[in-house]
Amino acid sequence: MAYGSPGDTAPLDASSDTAMALAAGIMSAEFSKEPQEYFRRMRAEAPVVKIGTMVVLARWDVINQAFRNPAVFSSNKDAVDLGNVRPLIPLQIDPPQHKNYRKLLDPLFAPRVMAELEADVAKLANELIDTFIANGSCDFNTDFAVPLPCTVFMRLLGLPSQDLALFLRFKDGIIRPGGHDASLDLDAQTRIRTEIAQEMYAYFEKILDQREIERRDDLLSKLLDAEINEDGDRVRLTRDQILDICFLLLIAGLDTVTDSLDCFYAYLAQHPEHREQIVADPAIIPSAIEELLRWESPVPGVARIAVADTELAGCPIHTGDKISVLVGAANTDETLFPDGYTVDLLRNPNPHVAFGGGVHRCLGSHLARLELRVAMREWHRRIPSYSLAPDTDLEYTPALRQIEYLPLVWS
Repeated sequence: MAYGSPGDTAPLDASSDTAMALAAGIMSAEFSKEPQEYFRRMRAEAPVVKIGTMVVLARWDVINQAFRNPAVFSSNKDAVDLGNVRPLIPLQIDPPQHKNYRKLLDPLFAPRVMAELEADVAKLANELIDTFIANGSCDFNTDFAVPLPCTVFMRLLGLPSQDLALFLRFKDGIIRPGGHDASLDLDAQTRIRTEIAQEMYAYFEKILDQREIERRDDLLSKLLDAEINEDGDRVRLTRDQILDICFLLLIAGLDTVTDSLDCFYAYLAQHPEHREQIVADPAIIPSAIEELLRWESPVPGVARIAVADTELAGCPIHTGDKISVLVGAANTDETLFPDGYTVDLLRNPNPHVAFGGGVHRCLGSHLARLELRVAMREWHRRIPSYSLAPDTDLEYTPALRQIEYLPLVWS
């Protein structure tokens, strides 16, 4: 059933078949390739859709309500099961405990701290470019979008670079347990996630055992020495709490920046006027990144679960209902962006919610922005003119929008 504006008590004049087809379509390959038109139709025809115990939100006002009310729309472990045995910290911890973890973790990912990584990120970006620039072509995903953020992440945590392939298998097994096999049922996906999760816990247990013996200048060592406030007392993080932080950092740190790079460069390769704008004036790169985050929304949606009965836009929501929050729909909503279907690399202000909203806003957003900014600056300095290889038909993965094969060419 599709519901309309706040206060409506009756469905929109849209058939339930239309609403369900649109809501179901958000997991399709067609949606992942061009989600913006899905978002436009959903806001017009099905801004709030209820299918059984699933509620899909596709308009800014109701999305904002969900983000700003974690007491009703929780981000707890029931919202999405990634095979983890305990809630991921801080994503699956709600207030008031959430605040204690953010007080600990936010300073570790603060802009000033992330800025200290810039020289190393630039050096790595150029080393990667060195390996293929003379060829006049590359698979952008494999050669640049994957190794850049993944290597930065592993260095940040103090993990051996030779384990990158293992970490990518961990990440893909959790985020995309079926790969491109659409026939894999939910039970099979759950089994894969559970098995991979146990491997991840065992891996980090071993690394943390090593750090207990010998501290290093890395994030894992900092976590072993960190304290949080519990019932007025300062206490060390437990081993389980550190594992739950590491689990989340791995999933977020190895995928979302890769997805963003893939989406950004696929767009720029097909829109030379915007690529040339960046090359002509690199000073616009920070605002260009914000606009591409808004337009592409590489993470098009996030999950919540209702922990109390309520309603949104006239739609009854019951305790236990799963909530799919389409942040990409908010990022193109005409009430927030009157010209939202125009890509403006100079847009200011740009109140997009590509990193989520409310208390659970992305912990790693400053690191992501740094990586994206440095990557775009160094790439366009050295490879200013590029395009898709001829006859390329891009395929985007469902859910998080990655392009696993992105052939770029230049002269």
